[in-house]
Amino acid sequence: MNEAIAIRNLSKFYRQFQALYDVTFSIHEGDFFGFLGPNGAGKTTTIHAITGLANFQQGDIRVFGHDVVRDYRKARSLIGLVPQEFNFDPYLNAEQILVYEAGYFGVPRSEAKTRAAGLLDEFGLTEHRALDYRKLSGGMKRRLLIARALMHRPKILILDEPTAGVDLELRLRLWDYLRDLNRIKRITILLTTHYIEEAERLCSQIGVIHEGRIVALDKKEALLATLGHEILEIEMDRRFDSVPPIFQPFGVELMNGGSILRFKKNEKQLPQLLQALHQQGIQIVGINTRKTSLEEIFLEMTRK
Repeated sequence: MNEAIAIRNLSKFYRQFQALYDVTFSIHEGDFFGFLGPNGAGKTTTIHAITGLANFQQGDIRVFGHDVVRDYRKARSLIGLVPQEFNFDPYLNAEQILVYEAGYFGVPRSEAKTRAAGLLDEFGLTEHRALDYRKLSGGMKRRLLIARALMHRPKILILDEPTAGVDLELRLRLWDYLRDLNRIKRITILLTTHYIEEAERLCSQIGVIHEGRIVALDKKEALLATLGHEILEIEMDRRFDSVPPIFQPFGVELMNGGSILRFKKNEKQLPQLLQALHQQGIQIVGINTRKTSLEEIFLEMTRK
């Protein structure tokens, strides 16, 4: 498959502070790529390097083979960017914002108005098209950001925390729309998010960045299979304020106010743990087993 985005040995400094360390990964055409990491990990810096909003001191970035520095205009024309913050011109209404955006990419005004009408309809903004953007709700502004990014019909859509601060109903609607963009219109998507459920539901590929370094990169299913494990949760007939010494060698955690022992399932240690419970006269109320989620894998990796 074609590489939609190819990043090789990307390093970025802000004076003496190094924000990115030899970041290397690629996103193939048609992928839905989830880019995860805590605040300050380097997600937005990487996006800014791809889109020309930040320079970088080392490395190479190509968008469908076009160097983002030497062939900036062509590379940028292939990308639609949805930033974290609302950065609209305060003197324009919703329709004008879309039409003006298309103009930056050389779309004729008559065609831009046609595209704007279509996108306003798709995002449920038609009746608000003449409103000053400051009068739109937060959810409407978020939809307008995505519509604006699609005005020049890019092959890649980059979304930086697109559902931050929106209500659950809108989040689910945006998820459905992004799925359709990826599966039906075959737009390649790079998504940064703090909502692990969002990445788990939408993304086919996952990259995790921490302190400027890529710490995981794989297909979502492979990542879950390789780094995941079974979790055993044992509900007891009593509560503990802290893990009793007899249980500490098993690496257990207390959950649910101290009434549940959470244990990374280990076939060798499990009989010993059950024996320790019996020795303490603790009755088992219930046992639950499950696979780790992407969120648990992410938290474990970033703690390490």
